[in-house]
Amino acid sequence: MEYFVSKKERRYWVFSSLVTVAILSTTLFIERPFQRLLVDQNVQFWIFLTGMLLTGTTIIYYALKTKRNKYEVVVWIGMAAVVLMLFFRLGAPERSHIMEFSVLAIFFHLALHERSEHRKFMIHPALLAFLLTVAIGVIDEGIQYFLPDRVYDTNDIIFNVIAAGGAVGGMLLLRWVKKIVN
Repeated sequence: MEYFVSKKERRYWVFSSLVTVAILSTTLFIERPFQRLLVDQNVQFWIFLTGMLLTGTTIIYYALKTKRNKYEVVVWIGMAAVVLMLFFRLGAPERSHIMEFSVLAIFFHLALHERSEHRKFMIHPALLAFLLTVAIGVIDEGIQYFLPDRVYDTNDIIFNVIAAGGAVGGMLLLRWVKKIVN
């Protein structure tokens, strides 16, 4: 018996796992000297610009691949504008949490939504994606509590929650717009 309901679901779970491993490995294996390098504003700028370009490319690719209508594109652009303005108000660590945990929440949501299309769920896939993402964020911060070079920060958990809620909420908004338009 196959555990996954489709190749698409398996792919989303692989992506979710890769993002989770990346998040946790940066917590466990990035040492203080490398972290100090990231304090430089020029380095932060290039890392942020690269992250935004990759995110933008992913959004554009997804929009073109799935043939979105004009209303959905307007919602995408509006959400991107809000997130971009939010990024200008945040420091590098907060931006990092927003990017990382938004991507994780989206992959969790896509995997769970794909599964819910084929099987009954006791809990809504969006809520479960949100809870899984927050749990990974709490685990990530919990690990930092025990590491000598790292600091447990409740604010990081708050940003993880905001990222998970924003990403899953954005996915729900896009599905709602698609349902109304079609």
